[in-house]
Amino acid sequence: MGWIRKTALGTAGLIGLGAFGGYLWFWGAPVGVNNYINKASLQMVADSPEMLSYMGMIDNTVLDFHSDKLGSYTKEQDEISLEKLKEARAGMDKYGPDGLEGQELLSWKITAWFFDDLIAGEEFEYSGYPMSQLSGPMVDMPQFLTDTHVIKSKRSAERYVSRVAEFGRVIGEMEVRVREYADNGVIAPDFVLEKSITGMRSFIDGGASENPLVTTLPARLKKVDGLSDDFKNQMIAEVKALVESDIIPGYESMIALHEDLLKSATHDAGIWRIPNGEKIYKTALRSNTTTDMTADEIHNIGLSEVARIEKEMDAILQGEGLTDGPLSERVAAMMSRADQIYPDNDAGRAAMIAELERLNEEVMAKAGDYFVTLPPQPLEIKRIPEYSQDGAPGGYYSGPALDGSRPGQFYINLKDPVDNPKWTLPTLLYHEAAPGHHFQISRSQMIEDVPILRKMSPFTAYTEGWALYAEYLAANDMGMYDDNPLGDLGRLQAEMFRAVRLVVDTGLHHKRWTREEAIDYMAEKTGNSAGDVEREIERYAVWPGQATAYKTGQLAILRLRKHAEDELGEDFNLRDFNELILANGAMPLGILDEVVKAWVVDEKQK
Repeated sequence: MGWIRKTALGTAGLIGLGAFGGYLWFWGAPVGVNNYINKASLQMVADSPEMLSYMGMIDNTVLDFHSDKLGSYTKEQDEISLEKLKEARAGMDKYGPDGLEGQELLSWKITAWFFDDLIAGEEFEYSGYPMSQLSGPMVDMPQFLTDTHVIKSKRSAERYVSRVAEFGRVIGEMEVRVREYADNGVIAPDFVLEKSITGMRSFIDGGASENPLVTTLPARLKKVDGLSDDFKNQMIAEVKALVESDIIPGYESMIALHEDLLKSATHDAGIWRIPNGEKIYKTALRSNTTTDMTADEIHNIGLSEVARIEKEMDAILQGEGLTDGPLSERVAAMMSRADQIYPDNDAGRAAMIAELERLNEEVMAKAGDYFVTLPPQPLEIKRIPEYSQDGAPGGYYSGPALDGSRPGQFYINLKDPVDNPKWTLPTLLYHEAAPGHHFQISRSQMIEDVPILRKMSPFTAYTEGWALYAEYLAANDMGMYDDNPLGDLGRLQAEMFRAVRLVVDTGLHHKRWTREEAIDYMAEKTGNSAGDVEREIERYAVWPGQATAYKTGQLAILRLRKHAEDELGEDFNLRDFNELILANGAMPLGILDEVVKAWVVDEKQK
């Protein structure tokens, strides 16, 4: 890889320093904390060809050493990666925090926290499920291959074929890991295994000819100029052969393993069910909330927020003439109201996408009054692939490539239109696109003179907290619901959803609620469809603590905004505050608190 480093240095304008000088400046003994963090990050990212492609900085360039490969999913590679991480964290102490200030000090604090958190997460070797209905290569890799791997030339097409071949290896490695975890007492709950089996079967149904790895390829090749029909047909035939010989048998073997594990699986949902589960959950809460709040504190905040939001939802429903019955029943009636449901066909799904695109244009027309910086990257709104929609959430966002080769992408689950009535779509859009995730991720990628880690937004409490704050901003500042009380009901229902998450996540993993108890509580408080609630609770079962990040982050940003408003009075500027929150990128909430309070002091002195 020496030639890659030299080329990268040349690209960065360091040729004039000479090969040896450049090596010392960045790789051998980096000058400055930013260069050290970049070096440490690159060393870790280099182990993941998938992450390199997701970042999109060097795919299909002279620096591309990776886009025909996939990462190793072995225990040995995990151990190597952990050792690199520990070495990287130890090296941080040579570069700060003493003597640093401004953005360099902020970079040191954020990175040190991040590395410490990753290391803490590895304290227990078997701390979660290596594969589930939501995550793991069997779920993630097909979409990575069809959506993230860019085909723009003959070479990148050939490398796609190589990666499909690599996927066969990855499946075998994952089967070894699942068996290893099971041998150490970590078997997913029965309902997780069942959903995983359903998802895997869905992916291979129809055989190689109908597999997405094959069926998506002709359209992608068609977009590339200069490819002969013979070459295109050859690529398609090679992928089809690999799917038939390696991928489908690999999935069938993994399905058989999961069916065997079902014989000894239990129905318990919380992470307490595995060895060291209670300690694992405590670590997960700190990692996901980036705070030291206990499970009981989070649970009680959730209960308080649920009670507040219930009152606001009731007021809107009363105004709509829905006065009788429990809140959840009245919301459920709204969820199934015929005039609010898109048709369960291709035309209905296309209309839903079109409405989301219209809403995005509408909010973008107002965004300049509330934000200093608007995203230069485009946004695509797409449906979640059918082969993964059964276990997928209602929607999610995938950020643009750092080099601009891939736009921001908002995926919506269109399995059942009843899950997304018309009055719920505005808030979903504001959360995932503008002014939510798309604004936040875009702005983080634009930060200058900081390590690349600062552009990658690896803190869920901040990123999801911002998206919930964006929902609040759209309603309370931008007036997006002024003539749409049902849309505002959708916002409150979404906020209720996140408040309930605080309760059910801690309920499952700390208070030992059953899957059914959590489902009943969420259904009672949200009025969401049975299928939607079931998918969410099963998501929380396999991602302990993750669901607590959303509301925790939103409440932290709102507290900081109130602090700034109280301190600055008439001098408070909302555009400047929003820019402050976004312009430094994602960070732990405690560090964000320091940043905002320091900004307030500076503003008062102007």
